[in-house]
Amino acid sequence: MTAQPLPPGQFGPPVIGETLAFFRDPNFVADRHQQYGPIFKTRLLGKPTVFLKGFELNRFVLSNENRYFVVSWPPSTKALLGERSLALQTGDLHQKRRQLMAQAFQPRALTGYIETMTQITRQYLRDWVEQGSLTWYPELRRYTFDVAAKLLVGLEQGSKTPLGELFEIWTQGLFSIPLAWPGSRFGKAMEARQKLLAEIQRLITSRQQGAEQPEDVLGVLLQAEDESGGKLSPEELQDQVLLLLFAGHETLTSALCSLCLLLAQHPAHRDRIRAQQYQIPYRDPWSMPDLKQMTAIDPVLQEVLRLIPPVGGGFREVIEPCEIKGYRIPKGWMVLYQINDTHQDPETYTDPEQFNPERFTGEYPEGKVGSSYIPFGGGVRECLGKEFAKLEMKLFTALLVRDYDWELLPDQNLEMTALPPPHPIDGLQVKLWRL
Repeated sequence: MTAQPLPPGQFGPPVIGETLAFFRDPNFVADRHQQYGPIFKTRLLGKPTVFLKGFELNRFVLSNENRYFVVSWPPSTKALLGERSLALQTGDLHQKRRQLMAQAFQPRALTGYIETMTQITRQYLRDWVEQGSLTWYPELRRYTFDVAAKLLVGLEQGSKTPLGELFEIWTQGLFSIPLAWPGSRFGKAMEARQKLLAEIQRLITSRQQGAEQPEDVLGVLLQAEDESGGKLSPEELQDQVLLLLFAGHETLTSALCSLCLLLAQHPAHRDRIRAQQYQIPYRDPWSMPDLKQMTAIDPVLQEVLRLIPPVGGGFREVIEPCEIKGYRIPKGWMVLYQINDTHQDPETYTDPEQFNPERFTGEYPEGKVGSSYIPFGGGVRECLGKEFAKLEMKLFTALLVRDYDWELLPDQNLEMTALPPPHPIDGLQVKLWRL
């Protein structure tokens, strides 16, 4: 029997392949999909890599975790996250650790986070109004880090601490060429990682010596046990806290920045949210039942995450050879299932490049087919903090739209950066005022 062919595409030069083009060209993936179709091969960071798009291909990858595929990340990301990170764990260990860490994101825990999220959001909104005109993206980075630092490790104004400064250096190396040359992004990030772990351990030690445990994520994780009574080791706890700081900050900043941009460009949706807000009793803080009444926000957030997903896709390593759409994928290759290009598939979404929250309302069929809407990934590795992120986005939207308005300043570049996470090149320059 004749073996199935490899996917179409080209590898490029030996070892480096098309890595530089991938990092530099924002149209790298779209151009190749146009040329080759929904599946193509290339070589990235020394590895043959297959790009996939569309809900059928995503479903195949996400439903065959630990059978044909295991999670993988670029070498720079692996090194900077740490080998004990949940993001890199696989199989039974991953499932056990995920169940343990999920205790920090149960409904009861999330309810306890609302007051802190509200306080920090209100303070930032007051500060931004005093500025009048501002570049919002870096401000949103500080905001989400302050929320994450307070709710994860109990640290006040985390963006102004050594932890916040080191974190900025660390994140800049996550998706870089993994060469630790003096002064390189990766080299600086690796140095920052060691200092970050020391800062996190200092917080852990202080917490362990304290008489009371605050109701934050670190407090939950210090006490959490899996079904067999296992707990996180001190070293593993460091890597898991670092991962949660990253997950609760980097991608959420991108999502909030996209929300602010799209609502400024489509004020009718902002007005619709505001009108509903005036019908809901004002409380400080709101309760979960209050938030559930804010139904005008939900389709807007869904559409923001569809149109500009904070994560473009996910890497998997092939652990057993398999066949996809008539093409063979050898063991040891990488596959990249795509979120962004799947969300732009005209076979699933009408006018996919348009901002249209109505596509997620009522019985509208779009986005409800298999794996066609996956801003948080899917399968056994779906984002652990999904509900945390959705809660923070909804609270932020409600507090912002109810009492404030904003407009885009002229003469700025609103094109999105190619490297993660997506955000406008000029950082989203706005004028903000209180109503």
